[in-house]
Amino acid sequence: VDKNKSRFSISHLIKNYVVPNLPSVRARSRRATSTSDVEEIELGSVAQAHSADSESVDASEADALIERDSVDKPQPTSFIHCVSAWKSRLFGKQPPRSRTIHLTPNSDERAFGKFPANRVRNQKYNPFTFLPVVLFEQFKYFFNLYFLIVALSQFVPALQIGFFFTYMAPLAFVVMVSVSKEAWDDFKRYRRDKEANQERYDVLTTHGVVCKPSSDICVGDLVFVRSNQRVPADMVLLRTTEKSGASFIRTDQMDGETDWKLRHAVGSCQKFGSDQELVQIDAMLYAEAPRKEIYEFIGTFTRNDVAGHEVEALTLENTLWSSTVIASGTIVGLVVYTGSETRSVMNASAPATKFGKIDLEINRLSKVLVVMTLGLALLLVGLKGFHGSWFVTLFRFMLLLSSIIPISLRVNLDMGKTVESVFVMRDQSIPGTVVRTSTIPEELGRIEYLFTDKTGTLTRNEMEFMKLHVGAVLFTSSQLTELRTAVHGAALCRLGDSGGSVSVIAEENALVYDAVKAIALCHNVTPALEDGVHIYQAASPDEVALVKFAESVGMTLIARDLHTITLKAPGGASDDFVIFDVLNIFPFTSASKRMGIVVRDRFTQEITFYMKGADAVMSDMVQYNEWLEEECGNMAREGLRTLVFAKRRLSEDEYVSFAGRYAAARASIAHRDVNVAAVVASLERDLILIGVTGVEDRLQQDVKESLEILRSAGIKTWMLTGDKVETATCIAVSARLVGKDQQIFHFAASSRAEAVHQLNVFGTKRNTCLVIDGHSLQICLDHMAKDFAQTACRAPTVVCCRCSPTQKADIVRLIHHHTQKETCGVGDGGNDVGMILAANVGIGLVGKEGKQAALAADFSIEQFSYLTRLLLWHGRNSYKRSARLSQFVIHRGMIISVIQAVFSALFYFSTTAIYTGWLMVGYTTVYTMAPVFSLILDEDVNENLVFRYPELYRELQLGRALSMKTFCFWMFKSVYQGGTIMLLAMVMFEDAFINIVSITFTALILAELFNVGFEVHKWHWVIVVSELTALLLYVSSLFVLRSYFDITFVLTWTFVWKVLVITAVSCLPIYLAELLQRRLAPPSYTKVMEE
Repeated sequence: VDKNKSRFSISHLIKNYVVPNLPSVRARSRRATSTSDVEEIELGSVAQAHSADSESVDASEADALIERDSVDKPQPTSFIHCVSAWKSRLFGKQPPRSRTIHLTPNSDERAFGKFPANRVRNQKYNPFTFLPVVLFEQFKYFFNLYFLIVALSQFVPALQIGFFFTYMAPLAFVVMVSVSKEAWDDFKRYRRDKEANQERYDVLTTHGVVCKPSSDICVGDLVFVRSNQRVPADMVLLRTTEKSGASFIRTDQMDGETDWKLRHAVGSCQKFGSDQELVQIDAMLYAEAPRKEIYEFIGTFTRNDVAGHEVEALTLENTLWSSTVIASGTIVGLVVYTGSETRSVMNASAPATKFGKIDLEINRLSKVLVVMTLGLALLLVGLKGFHGSWFVTLFRFMLLLSSIIPISLRVNLDMGKTVESVFVMRDQSIPGTVVRTSTIPEELGRIEYLFTDKTGTLTRNEMEFMKLHVGAVLFTSSQLTELRTAVHGAALCRLGDSGGSVSVIAEENALVYDAVKAIALCHNVTPALEDGVHIYQAASPDEVALVKFAESVGMTLIARDLHTITLKAPGGASDDFVIFDVLNIFPFTSASKRMGIVVRDRFTQEITFYMKGADAVMSDMVQYNEWLEEECGNMAREGLRTLVFAKRRLSEDEYVSFAGRYAAARASIAHRDVNVAAVVASLERDLILIGVTGVEDRLQQDVKESLEILRSAGIKTWMLTGDKVETATCIAVSARLVGKDQQIFHFAASSRAEAVHQLNVFGTKRNTCLVIDGHSLQICLDHMAKDFAQTACRAPTVVCCRCSPTQKADIVRLIHHHTQKETCGVGDGGNDVGMILAANVGIGLVGKEGKQAALAADFSIEQFSYLTRLLLWHGRNSYKRSARLSQFVIHRGMIISVIQAVFSALFYFSTTAIYTGWLMVGYTTVYTMAPVFSLILDEDVNENLVFRYPELYRELQLGRALSMKTFCFWMFKSVYQGGTIMLLAMVMFEDAFINIVSITFTALILAELFNVGFEVHKWHWVIVVSELTALLLYVSSLFVLRSYFDITFVLTWTFVWKVLVITAVSCLPIYLAELLQRRLAPPSYTKVMEE
């Protein structure tokens, strides 16, 4: 049998038989690999099985699924197999698969298997689905569907009332606005997608460099990406033009972090003399199945053309995720994931649409309006008598009274929210504020619980070194001169320049020197030049602060690359450097809470393992000492962030043994993280304690004043932080989150019974703030969530320490579910995103930790103090305006329906429309729309009074601006005015009954314009212009619409004064009643304005 055909037969067998019968076939495929007739079977990572004990065999199950497709494959041996294969290919959704990508000198085919196209597509529609989907989305809402049925009913002769366009025009306008908005938004998405898909990249092939658009890039392509260019797909970094073998990338579009990340090239590829050698080697790259985790990656790079089949482990440090940007050099990357399998796409999920409380209230009132329409129609039919085709009469009455349900309510409300969002973004007092969710600005006016992060939210996230504790000595930032002298003296003695030996160095100076050296070496900081200025790039501002401290005492970080760290020798000449070889780095993770590095001093050849981390973790790793816990507690009580530094010297044999075990663990495929952690743990024993550092994160500007204003406004603030209890408590006190007259209760429990006891004790406290750690909090969430929420909500302030991101989100959801109050989440980092999304209103700060929180939030601000204006001023205006606008629109439809109902009752319950055609269309658009909508510019309270009396915000939390009480008042107002207009018109114009339309419609328009004026608290020029314009347009229409108005009759003085009398009788009593109510029971804001 031909070897190639044998290979393809086995490949076919794997695709069509192994998938459903993988356990039984696995053994067969392994036996096949040992058969001499099939020596080069490409079974994914099984191709790495050059020996019987190869670790890659463990991955054969996943990799066997992605073998090379070929036209020479034989057909399935059974009809069932054939049908199954095509069904899976056409309709089945293939699960994510691991893959082995071959780099061979004689083939351009790098990847075997079918993978997603690398096409960016964020469009919601295509030309065929746009209209059907958009129309379905529009008519699934009750309002639109109701009016569609009403409009279509006019095709039935027995149900025809007036003109068809009278019912269709308002619906068409509302739907057209929504459809146009969807079309424009989708067109903008199409343009962005097209721009991204057409971006061109150079791709390296055996025939040279070819240029491809991003959408044509496939798995296995060798792609050049230059500085400041977007990475088009998930890739492994093979080579870079940077001599260090590492390039910086910007990941702000991936994780929101603004700091640069360092990525390392594959070592064996970086050694090549040219990029062309990449297509001349015999190698393969194994990549795990695609997944969402952006901070993890498992893979291997195997050279088959070198002795021993060199295998190099690949980790996150070797990856370039799609949508990141190269910040330094030009790189060559091997594409491993494309399209929907890239990390950026897998993590791109559309956030759940948020609906404000006012939307739910209006939805509830809409149901009441439907019942009212049906009830009024039944009343009219009942008075007429249930005889004959009474159900046709019922339906006709419902059509006549359909204006009770205002179709324009949703459009007016959405437009009002959009305008309010524009006001927020244009407010010069809070520059940089962005509204990302324009559907809930009114929710800013009803917040009762505020959940805030600490670092970067209440504080600046700008770290400054404050203290260093070494042995029994404590140094502060004011003692930098003493520290510099100690470091300088110790360095001279170590170098032999002082004439003495190391043994005569003062113990204190030696300890200080070791501490500063540990600070200067144990980090992930990289020096760089930006606009000619020497800066430090790091993922954490803590590290930058400590490296700057080391620089201030004479130990400066000069250079750093993949393999070396260069420091300026303390007290030496300007070109006197100390070079350390970086042997291993163990990066910081949120799970380990520590970071380590193994370095070799080129001068002394000493190998040292340095480690730094949180005191809770490091206390179990260092040798016994008496001062660590006490000193960490002291620093935490001062609000300082602490780090413990320790070290361990390694002999050459110890390190060689460790390096071998570490390399084997990193090369493993299964359980790599566990294996690596176990090997590293062998170093983390009996460490020598070097010292403890304390850095301060200063409070943001005006944080104290802002929290006091929010407290006065009735907003309870909870601080959710990952910091230790002592640090969080200190910040809570210094930020005045805890009042001067309030006590602090520390909640600490290790069991459910203890947690119950602690809750009971705290329940007896009054005016006491609750401070709880993450472990105790988890016990409460797991076993007594309801009791905890009920008890904690009575506290004026709650501080949750050592919180995980999941706990933050769980707390927000728990409090909202328990209290049914509006919640607001505020944060600045990626760990705050869950909390922000869980809250009714999410607010993100653009801070030192990046933009991830700001991009995920509904609103983004630049500093915490902007929150007071956002809530107290813009929240008030948006809520008040939305409530008034929605009720006025309901009133506008109700009053004309009352006129119709009275007209029908007076004329023997006739189902004839009093207003038809352009009058109905003009009533809701030309004549009243602009004046009513202009109410969104009204202000019920002066801006200065809002901040002088923050207690005014408490009234908004009660939701009295839109309630069943106010709804009933507006209904009474509509019934009174509509009935008065119709009845007085019948009485005063008995001799001119033929002009009843002109009389009542004119009085109706004037009454509505007067109603707008009565609702205004502060006149705006736009309100005045809209009122006058609407009146002018109506007067003009009297001369234009001759079929509706008798101009001869309208121009008589009798018409004018009687219409004015009708208008006055319908409006003045309502106005006087409102005025009297304000005098007898004035709202709180009117009392403040009078003062």
